[in-house]
Amino acid sequence: MNLEPLNHPLVEVRLNAVRAIGEDCKKGVKQTEEVNNHVHTIYSFSPYSPCMAAVKAAQAGLQTVGIMDHDSVSGCEEMMEACKAVNIASTAGCEIRVNMDGTLVEGRKTNNPDEPNISYIAFHGIPRTQFKAVAEFLKPITKARIARDRKEVERLNAALVKLGAPQLDFEKDVMAISEAAAGGSITERHILYALSLKLIKAFGKGAKLISFVEKQMQIPIPGKLKEILLDLNNPHYAYDLLGVFKSALVPEFFILSGKDECINVRDAVKFANGIGAIPAYAYLGDVGESPTGDKKAEKFEDDYLDALVPELKKIGFKAITYMPPRNTKPQLLRLQKLCQANGLMEISGVDINSSRQVFNCPILLEPEFRHLTDAAWALIAHEKLAAESPKLGLFHPQNPLASRPLEKRLQKYAAIGRQIDNRQPEKALKLIDF
Repeated sequence: MNLEPLNHPLVEVRLNAVRAIGEDCKKGVKQTEEVNNHVHTIYSFSPYSPCMAAVKAAQAGLQTVGIMDHDSVSGCEEMMEACKAVNIASTAGCEIRVNMDGTLVEGRKTNNPDEPNISYIAFHGIPRTQFKAVAEFLKPITKARIARDRKEVERLNAALVKLGAPQLDFEKDVMAISEAAAGGSITERHILYALSLKLIKAFGKGAKLISFVEKQMQIPIPGKLKEILLDLNNPHYAYDLLGVFKSALVPEFFILSGKDECINVRDAVKFANGIGAIPAYAYLGDVGESPTGDKKAEKFEDDYLDALVPELKKIGFKAITYMPPRNTKPQLLRLQKLCQANGLMEISGVDINSSRQVFNCPILLEPEFRHLTDAAWALIAHEKLAAESPKLGLFHPQNPLASRPLEKRLQKYAAIGRQIDNRQPEKALKLIDF
């Protein structure tokens, strides 16, 4: 099966390709109850177009997948259509950063390793009818981010000159590997990926490149990673090289975000609620010994989590989203209790932005986390029903089930979500029995 056309530069070519493949991509695949509501695409940073992401999710046995790009919803329509083609359920969202001015945690580090007072949040379950409204909302945010990206490349180039390394041209090297022209965002990963490609072109893969990075740029490469970079057939080569640069170079060029890029949390949450999306705070949690081995020891929200969660509820958040493999069980069980006590929905997803990552999340099959699968199906029902009638949004004050406890509403919506025809989600209204 040729998947290459799924990453073609033109959306229409990609959609034609995924429609031609259809459910054939699932042949021989064992279906699982796992879900993933946090998959990045080329519209932020990822090796996957929305069409490719849909196929990869189907090949992983997932029955549902959610798009979650930084500061962009430009891939949402494509993802919805691609998921119809391969017959799996879909959800749409985006991830932004906000400032926490005027809140209980103003000035503190929450879930962002690089910037105190700046937090990551997600808009989950965006109704399809609201994609244009969200795109307009994000335009000034994306514009401000790209302006900062340009300045970061200037700072990086100043450091690269001193190291005797090739410099980057923002337009030709960074913009060219992004979807910024189509409403996508540019991140620090784009900058480092562009540098990786530049160095590969200059020195080739293997010993010569490694020698330049270690001796000329004075960036040490751990033994195991060095072995990977000596493999000339490594299909993830540029991503692995990016990983070498991430901790070594980001501090050299990173510029703190302004409030035009990271708007106030209350304004963002108010907007999300207003268009029928589900605003969710992204829990990160303190890292001691990282369960996944990919994070350094660092403290985030756990010391004041008991106070933070009620504050999130006051701000207007409707959910907390988290990535189960990245935390310990005690952390997650504590978070679950706080969500339940404060009437907040729990949404899960594993951040996919590299070709080395897998779409699966087997921890969701454990008894303590089964409810996250139900939540994903409830999210799907919310999104499809709210697109047909805003009052049917899970948290709409005039929802027919608004007087029922959140747990009961989630159960009802999860049951509907599982019955929705993935190829005709607009017919979800016919499934309502309340």
